[in-house]
Amino acid sequence: MPVLVNFKVCDNAKECGGVAICPTGAITFDEKKETLVIDNSKCISCGQCENECPIGAIRVAKDENEYKKIKEEIENDPRKTKDLFVDRYGAAPLSEFFMLEAEKIEQKIDTNKIVLVELYNDDSIQCLLKSIPIKELVKDLPDTTTFYKIESKEDIEEKYEVKELPTLLVFNKGKLSGKIEGYYTDESKNEIIDKIKSMIK
Repeated sequence: MPVLVNFKVCDNAKECGGVAICPTGAITFDEKKETLVIDNSKCISCGQCENECPIGAIRVAKDENEYKKIKEEIENDPRKTKDLFVDRYGAAPLSEFFMLEAEKIEQKIDTNKIVLVELYNDDSIQCLLKSIPIKELVKDLPDTTTFYKIESKEDIEEKYEVKELPTLLVFNKGKLSGKIEGYYTDESKNEIIDKIKSMIK
């Protein structure tokens, strides 16, 4: 039976675990169209993609009745794609607004403001729906706080002694106040927010 994807909550990323785990290549990522593609003629209904998806966006129907039920659930899902696609810590960058070239980090942190810099690479990117929206990370910080995302390079990792990506560098008044290494899900956002606050006191 066919695989169905709820694109209202799927971030439709080439890093999708369903693509990586599918034993027959039934799920692929189309680079030109920038979307997941399902070839149900290759699907063997093993369910590995469904188990791999952390948010339940990928479903495998076992029979025609279940297919109709899942399709109806997706159609009636009140969530909207636009709510999902906001820039988030630990997820792939969506807009140029937060992006910064590594070479420009020094001039951006040379300020009396609080500056948060996320270092990431392709291997550290996680699912959008599970990741923390940037606006949630900064909502209790001063209005002048700025946030940037930098695709990490070896020299910047050495400079700030980064051991794990993603890493959030916290700068206050031009100096590094601390860093938070590793991925935090939206469920643990209060933990990372408390850590940021403790670094800027």
